[in-house]
Amino acid sequence: MENQLSQQTALPRIAGNNNTFFLKIIAILCMLVDHTAVVFFNGAAEMRLIGRIAFPLFAWCLVVGAEYTRSKRRYALWLLIVGIISQPCYMLGLNHKWHELNIFATLLLGLLAISGIRERKYYSHIWVPVICLLLPCMIKMDYGWEGVLLILCLHAARKQKGALAAVMICFCLYWGQGTYTVFRLFGMKIPTYSSFLPHASKLISSITRIQFGAILSLPLMLIPMRYSFRLPKWLSYCIYPAHLLILGIIRHWEQITFFIKGFFQSF
Repeated sequence: MENQLSQQTALPRIAGNNNTFFLKIIAILCMLVDHTAVVFFNGAAEMRLIGRIAFPLFAWCLVVGAEYTRSKRRYALWLLIVGIISQPCYMLGLNHKWHELNIFATLLLGLLAISGIRERKYYSHIWVPVICLLLPCMIKMDYGWEGVLLILCLHAARKQKGALAAVMICFCLYWGQGTYTVFRLFGMKIPTYSSFLPHASKLISSITRIQFGAILSLPLMLIPMRYSFRLPKWLSYCIYPAHLLILGIIRHWEQITFFIKGFFQSF
């Protein structure tokens, strides 16, 4: 009887939505919208706001995957290989340089930090996360140390929906401080209500920043979803470099055709 009661009251390994296949589809679509806005629509705020949903979902999928994966080494190896393959595409599609690493570097550091916490060998639960947070301060990468910190926060809150919601709300309020303010959406001015809420100016300022839009990912994390379709692992990894390569080819089409013509004329 006591064993049954303890099993019923025990916390689940992961609370919220564990359907990473569905979440990855949503994250990929939001990422495509975001990068399309950057390349072709001069960073349209409406499209970039949708794009803010992508990274928190990828981070949450990493936390879920780290909890249930059979081999963290294989998982880390996948992230490393795809990250290396994606780097030239990342540079071509979004005009980055070699020392500006793509999102897979951030995800890999997040996974290593989680592994260090879970292994607890030679105090790895202390020094591994610290190193993983310091590396993005020395090497520029997509979402930087804030991205690694979000992964760690989601991992710490993974067993309770309330904790997960609290972490996301607090982190998005903090995250918004370092990004630009959105004044208009779909042609309509965003009200600030500063005259009615004079003592909430800092809160309103954070809410109207573009990065606060990441909070839109929270319902998708919290609400369990049953979805039978499964995205093949290789396809989910290939989409990232493939879409950047396509965007890069379209973006630099004139330079590419000029180079090709010059190459053939040299013979």
